[in-house]
Amino acid sequence: MFYVFSKTPLETHTKADPFELKMKLAAGVVHQVDVLFQDGCDHEEFVQIFQGGLQLWPTNRGEYLRGNATVVSFREFLVLDHANNYLTAEISTTLETADIVEIIIQIGLLPKKIIQPLSFDELLAAAAGL
Repeated sequence: MFYVFSKTPLETHTKADPFELKMKLAAGVVHQVDVLFQDGCDHEEFVQIFQGGLQLWPTNRGEYLRGNATVVSFREFLVLDHANNYLTAEISTTLETADIVEIIIQIGLLPKKIIQPLSFDELLAAAAGL
């Protein structure tokens, strides 16, 4: 599965009062995350992604993903056990209204059996049976 979420922040969505984009996901493993900063963001639109109160990305707390005509793309292995999971993207800007462009967040999610067909114990048992 591949989820896509987007938001064009308002001038009022500052770092002190960001827009909170709730991203509902199914159970599985997040294996890919892409944040698209369109041309015009000029490193002045900011994204942080949280699970509950924990900042997941970027990993260093208090920092922001940002760019201009850039896709921030990375592999991940985040297990989501429940059927209804929510990650929250906090999106903010220092741009004026006329200059603000849309931020696009894409999340790849697959069942754990696809990403990791065997557990460590299953792998050891298979190796022992050789």
